[in-house]
Amino acid sequence: MKTKLYAGVAAVALTAGAVQAEQITVFGPWLGPDQENVEKVLAAFAEASGHDVRYTGSDSFEQQILIDAEAGSAPNVSVFPQPGLASDMASRGFLTPLRDGTDDWLRENYAAGQSWVDLGTYANDNGEDGLYGFFYKVDVKSLVWYIPENFEDAGYEVPETMEELKALTDQIVADGETPWCIGLGSGGATGWPATDWVEDMMLRTQPPEVYDAWVSNEMPFDAPEVVAAIEEFGAFARNDDYVAGGAGAVATTDFRDSPKGMFASPPQCYMHRQASFIPAFFPEGTEVGEDVDFFYFPAYAEKDLGSPVLGAGTLWAITNENEAAHELIAFLQTPEAHEIWMGLGGFLTPHTGVDLAAFSDPTLGKMNEILLGATTFRFDASDLMPGGVGAGSFWTGMVDYAGGKDAGEVASAIQSSWDSLK
Repeated sequence: MKTKLYAGVAAVALTAGAVQAEQITVFGPWLGPDQENVEKVLAAFAEASGHDVRYTGSDSFEQQILIDAEAGSAPNVSVFPQPGLASDMASRGFLTPLRDGTDDWLRENYAAGQSWVDLGTYANDNGEDGLYGFFYKVDVKSLVWYIPENFEDAGYEVPETMEELKALTDQIVADGETPWCIGLGSGGATGWPATDWVEDMMLRTQPPEVYDAWVSNEMPFDAPEVVAAIEEFGAFARNDDYVAGGAGAVATTDFRDSPKGMFASPPQCYMHRQASFIPAFFPEGTEVGEDVDFFYFPAYAEKDLGSPVLGAGTLWAITNENEAAHELIAFLQTPEAHEIWMGLGGFLTPHTGVDLAAFSDPTLGKMNEILLGATTFRFDASDLMPGGVGAGSFWTGMVDYAGGKDAGEVASAIQSSWDSLK
């Protein structure tokens, strides 16, 4: 009932707005195919509203939007690749709060709705909290990849809890095989795949508010809860029996090469935890859903923390207010705005009112079911931390940990690096 009510409100707003058409500028990070896709969504909004909608994309979005805002020439709506920059701009008075009721709409119509309200709520230049960000287009990281034929041949079943995943890991070892392929290598970014593991483990061992306190450093990086999550990763990555090539190979194996062991004959490993983009590095011709598949990286049944999902996503915020900007945010609340991009590919949504048949790719539809099943969604922590930590000491610290250094020592070193940035 509420879904229909809010959708009706959005439709009325669009109809009313068409009486006084405005020009609306949208600035974001998308170029190439993604730019073509978002322009199709915006064309539907233009047709529904009568507004003149113009999108500009840039690979220097983060730098340019600050320059434009400080010069007083910001676009009407900006698409932020992550919440940190949006939060900073809100604190400087550069963002306009979304219309009253948007938070209620999110709670009613997005899976894990409160999570999306939390992720889009920031303090303004007076220190007052408001909802500034509307998330649209999301990515999922809490995935484990496997080859169904390998599981079938060995008699393994997809685990539904972390307890079952750990039991399966031990069973594979008992059968004389290796359960996991893990690689942290990524050139100058070596170590980042481990940060995703730790983030997922934080969400599976601690309530979301503890995760948030860790991200903001209200809780220090070397707190027992964080050290325990690092050690949860280590239980998989630092066990020679669990990892292809042994624990010593984890830090030196390139993340792009690490899943290839699943495709060997006989298999060098049976599972690989990685985000939705990893099929790009599978052997040529591999079909997801047939040759390889995935399952949700499960939560602990005994901890009763629901079904947390780690991911990323883009948020839309008003950086130069006009009525058309508010109408665009209202349009993004309609199923149509999501279903258009669902049919084009490369798009996931927490909107519970969409028709999942609109997905052009059944693989994306299955990933989206994981997103819709989330009770908590949290953004990649390293992307929200200061660059010197999230894209620096956290990465290198995980390499040190994978190499055998104590988790507490590693966490303390990361905290020291954070302190030095304050």
